[in-house]
Amino acid sequence: MYAVIETGGKQYQVKEGDEIFVEKLGVESGEVVFDKVALLGGEDIVIGSPYVEGAKVRASLVKNGKSKKITVFTYKPKKGYKRKKGHRQPYSKVKIEAISK
Repeated sequence: MYAVIETGGKQYQVKEGDEIFVEKLGVESGEVVFDKVALLGGEDIVIGSPYVEGAKVRASLVKNGKSKKITVFTYKPKKGYKRKKGHRQPYSKVKIEAISK
């Protein structure tokens, strides 16, 4: 059985036992429940409009962290203006425990 969940403005196809990186969730530890389930698949496919009623995906938080640093460099030619900044996107790593209808 698999599901398509929505979190952080993105959609993820998950099944039990998967570990995925999602946009940072506001929890420090424990269990997370995703209730925005767009599709349930398996023997029969259930498509929501926009979400499947009563479907939930339970997950446990593995860790919160930051991704690798990216460099953002902007400049204006011939004007002597340049700016260099770095950015590290925060994320949460979750492990999918159960998918229920």
